[in-house]
Amino acid sequence: MKRLMRLFAPLVLLAVAVLVAACEPTTPRTGAKTPELDAALLDKEIAVIADSVQPAELEVAVQNLEGGEMWAWNGQKAFPLQSVFKMVLGAAVLAEVDAGRLALDDQITLTEADISPPYSPVADAWPETETYTVRELLEKAVGDSDNTAADVLMKRIGGPGAVTAWLRAKRIKEFRVDRYERELQPESQGLGSFRIAWKSWPAWVAARDEIPEAARRKAQQDYLADPRDTATASGVLNFLRQLSAGELLKPASTQLLLKIMTDSPTGEERLKAGLPPGATIAHKSATAATDLGLTLATNDVGVVTLKDGRRYAVVVFLAASSQDDPTRDAAIAEAMRVIVKAAG
Repeated sequence: MKRLMRLFAPLVLLAVAVLVAACEPTTPRTGAKTPELDAALLDKEIAVIADSVQPAELEVAVQNLEGGEMWAWNGQKAFPLQSVFKMVLGAAVLAEVDAGRLALDDQITLTEADISPPYSPVADAWPETETYTVRELLEKAVGDSDNTAADVLMKRIGGPGAVTAWLRAKRIKEFRVDRYERELQPESQGLGSFRIAWKSWPAWVAARDEIPEAARRKAQQDYLADPRDTATASGVLNFLRQLSAGELLKPASTQLLLKIMTDSPTGEERLKAGLPPGATIAHKSATAATDLGLTLATNDVGVVTLKDGRRYAVVVFLAASSQDDPTRDAAIAEAMRVIVKAAG
């Protein structure tokens, strides 16, 4: 069984210094007026979900955004992000807007060198449609999880290193962005450098399926063992807490990013499906392509606002699953239901 960590602020701060350190010094330590999380219930019911998804690995974490109380299962392990990184990219782009170095109405014209692998309606529409505003690309990258839109924006602000440097400047550790999608996706599936001929999903799958199975399985295992483009629960919770508190961006940019995340049509059957009536979520889901019966990552993270106004940051990562899409989605939705029950 995975190691469990239950974190309650401020009463046992010294006892949880290891996990909390990833969020310091920005995590507030004030007494929450909301009920404490039912840690015993979380321990018991998340364990059942973790058993049900084996041999895949599950990570679940929740933080009360009022007082800082935190609970995590498998919380110190770094999991592959896949498209979860796009919410951080969105924040880094908007930080450039806030600084006056970029404008939402700036236009960017795409060339062949800008096209990235599926999923990407922007790539599908190119070259018939080749010019977009920064706002349009932001909405497509964060809201629709478009790989080309994400890579174009990341290049515009200085590349993956610039995004990770921005995170470190905000004292967000254990969250790293290392590659463009046009690098990460081919590497994770055993393909060589991305080619424009692979921009459609059928062409991508055909090219991938020409690679020997042994090489594809090795690429999958190498990806799962790679520390690049990963995050721990602490890193993601720290980002979500600072974003929701308005500590990362100016108010208008904070509101825009949270709106895009709230309006996102992706991951409808995951965290969102586990919410009670009247609750909302600003979230970012992520799904790796399934190959040889294995889905490398199925994720959903976000800020949940319950009907009574209580807010929680939630992280659910699922790595290396051989289950089908509905089963994986249902496990994430069930984790959300358990968290809501534990919140009281």
